[in-house]
Amino acid sequence: MTFIQSFSGELEKEAVTTRKMLERVPADKFDWKPHEKSMTLRQLAAHVAEIPSWIQMVLDTTELDFANNEYKPAAVNTNGELIDFFERSFTEGKMALGKAKDKQLDDFWTMRNGEQIYSTETKREVLRGCFCQVVHHRAQLGVYLRLLNVPIPGSYGPSADEMSF
Repeated sequence: MTFIQSFSGELEKEAVTTRKMLERVPADKFDWKPHEKSMTLRQLAAHVAEIPSWIQMVLDTTELDFANNEYKPAAVNTNGELIDFFERSFTEGKMALGKAKDKQLDDFWTMRNGEQIYSTETKREVLRGCFCQVVHHRAQLGVYLRLLNVPIPGSYGPSADEMSF
């Protein structure tokens, strides 16, 4: 099995868990945040939803320069819009992987802000980091939902909300 094949399977598996989590995000709490330094629930959920689209960006470019690419977060105002945004992002990532070849994963990709370089890694390492971002921010989203008393879906087994004690 190639890395691309393995990665595609992982993308599919993680999408199931991400979708379950995003479906539970209450739109009436979109502007809530647990701390003044935290993202709002809307910002965090939209960020989780956008990450699969990064796959195409990484595969089709050699760098991301924040000095030349203003970040514009997705405007989501309902849970349906959030889920639709995730599905588009997931489809973009999946399609990009479908066209990719393992050989291109050895190419280097740089994240920078003008002259300041944050990282230069192989595309394989950057894609692995994309999955880490999904898991990290999805777990953060789980904490937000717990604080809002929203039942949490299981990720790698049942959650405490799904267990019968």
